[in-house]
Parts: sequence; C-alpha cells; structure tokens
Amino acid sequence: MRCLDVPPLTRPGHGKLAGKILRKAVHQSHCLLLPAASCFAFDKKCLGLQRQQRCPVSGPTQIEKRRASSWRLAPSMLWKPSLPLLRAQDVEDQVETLVMHPVLKAFVCGSISGTCSTLIFQPLDLLKTRLQTLQPAVNGSSRAGMVTLLFRVVRTESLLGLWKGVSPSFARCIPGVGIYFSTLYMMKQKFLVDRSPTAVESVFLGATARAVSGICMLPVTVVKTRYESGRFDYGSVYGALKNIYQTEGARGMFSGLTATLLRDAPFSGIYLMFYTQTKKLTPQDQLDPVLVPLLNFGCGIFAGILASLATQPADVIKTHMQLSPQKYRRTSQAIAFIYKDFGLVGFFRGGVPRALRRTLMAAMAWTVYEQMMEKMGLKS
Repeated sequence: MRCLDVPPLTRPGHGKLAGKILRKAVHQSHCLLLPAASCFAFDKKCLGLQRQQRCPVSGPTQIEKRRASSWRLAPSMLWKPSLPLLRAQDVEDQVETLVMHPVLKAFVCGSISGTCSTLIFQPLDLLKTRLQTLQPAVNGSSRAGMVTLLFRVVRTESLLGLWKGVSPSFARCIPGVGIYFSTLYMMKQKFLVDRSPTAVESVFLGATARAVSGICMLPVTVVKTRYESGRFDYGSVYGALKNIYQTEGARGMFSGLTATLLRDAPFSGIYLMFYTQTKKLTPQDQLDPVLVPLLNFGCGIFAGILASLATQPADVIKTHMQLSPQKYRRTSQAIAFIYKDFGLVGFFRGGVPRALRRTLMAAMAWTVYEQMMEKMGLKS
C-alpha cells in the first residue's frame, strides 16, 4: 500500500486542504504519513468519521516509521488513529459524511416526513378548524358535524377545497418538522449519550423541541389558521404575512402564542413519552425487519390518541385567538367566551378530526423519520 507524505498544515485555510488530501487517500487506498503539525487539521476533518467508525487513515507501518525520519519526527509523533482503513467501496458513504452534518441530516429527514404527512392529512386539519369556528346555532354532535361539514365543503368548494390552506401548511410543517427533529436529535446527542430517555426526560425533550419549532413558525401558523377558516381572502403566504404585519403589527403575527405553546409543547412531550415507552415494551429485536415500521406506526397511533385528548382544549383556545386577535387580547378572555357560548363541550369541538390528523400525522412522521435516519446510519 502506498503512502502519501503530507506537509505541515498549520496556517488558516489548511483545513480545506486536509479535506482534499483525505479524499485522495480514500479514492486511491493510500495511507497518510503526517507530521505532528498536521494532526490537528486532520483530527478536525475526521471527527465525524471517527464517530461512525469510518476513519480512512491507518496506523503507521514499519515503512512509514522509516520514512518519518525525513521529517525528523519520532514515530510516536505520527498520527495514530485506532480505527481501520476505509475500503474503496465505502467512498460514497465517507464523502457524504464529510459533506453533511448529522443535525442537518435530521433536519432533512424531518422535513421530508413532514411533507408526506401534511399533504395526506390536510383535509382533516381544515375540517377541525371549520368545526371549531361554527356558530352555536348549527351545533351538533362531533361526528355528525364533521360529516355534514365534509360534504358541505365538497359541494360548495369542490374536492380540492379540502386542501385549502395547504400552501401555508407546507410553509409551516416542512421547516417546522425539520426544526423539531433536528433540535430533538441535537439535545439527545448533548444530554443522552448511548442510552434511551426516561419517561420524564422524554416529556422534557419533546416539549422543548416543539416549543422551539412552534415559536419559529408561529406567524405561518396564524396564516394557515386563517386560510382554513374561509374568513380571509389572502392571495399568498407572503401577502398574508405582509397584510397581518401592516394591519395588526407583530402582535397579530404572534397571536395565540401562549395557547399554541400550551397545546404543542405538552402534546409533543406526552407523545414522545408514550411513544418511547411503548416501543420499549415491544420485542422489536425478535420481529422481522419488515414489520418494525408497522409496529412503530402502531405505537405512534396509541401515543397520538392520548396526547390529542390531553391538549384539545388548548387547540380550541388557540384557534379562536388567532382568528379574532382584536377580540381576544388575553387567553382568559377566549376561555370565558368559549365556556359562555358552548359550555365545557366547546373545548372539545373539532376533537375527532384533530385526533385523527394529529395521531396519523405524528405516527407517519416518526415512522418515516426513523426509517430515513436508519438508512443514513444515524440513531434517531
């Protein structure tokens, strides 16, 4: 096996040169003979590879030790990674690892899973919003109200009317779900090393990641809610954001913040707790790998139903505050209005379509996310 002599890499910008030499060594199956001054640059470049047991540099051989004399260095000053040489057939995986950070991979996987689930379950979100804003005069049972409203939307707005508001939903969910999963992955790598979270830790991780995502995407959430209500005639997501800022200011763009956090943070925390704990009870190691995604999907449905029921009142309050921010300046005002006009049942209006949507959407998002992360060689 041939060796490549590497000059000292100590100046600014030499990290990029280290990456080029590293790729050349991988493609041509060469070993690297490094002077001590270069070790830091290569350690930095190979950090991600060492974590995945894919470092492309072998330990020094007798030939390398003899050639080290040309640098006037002792063999102990050579870079001595403890990991095996990466073979030529692993070049593509190695180059991909150098280019994409694991947190970025988690963001991409989360965004793709959010895209799939949002497109499929958008009609349920629209029905939920319409049910929550019905007037008391047309109040009925949850099931009858949802079915009646479904046919009414199809009859008056066509079948595509069920996907009204899908543009702001995409604008919210694609980056929002990506932010959620990447934040969750980053916190797991920071606080949980080589172990699964406990029930309390799952609640904290899920709630914190969702709070970060929810705050970042709240202006788009306001636009999405108004699109789905049918009361506003916005031409585009950008036009809607511009109109809200000009007429209502920053307060209008972040209307319903408290109710949104009271809904989303507990939902994600409770969901992640039940999801992780349910998965621990299932014998996944004894199942056919083909059945594992189905099992994860079932665990997600169970966790989603419990989390949806616990956070439904906060979702109703959030919807009213975002549709009428001038009327409801405080969360307490929205609570008083809902209780006065609808009673306790009013806090669970739209619960059926929301439970269906949130449960199926979360189960699909987690299933797709975990499968994609597994394909990329990362632990979700």
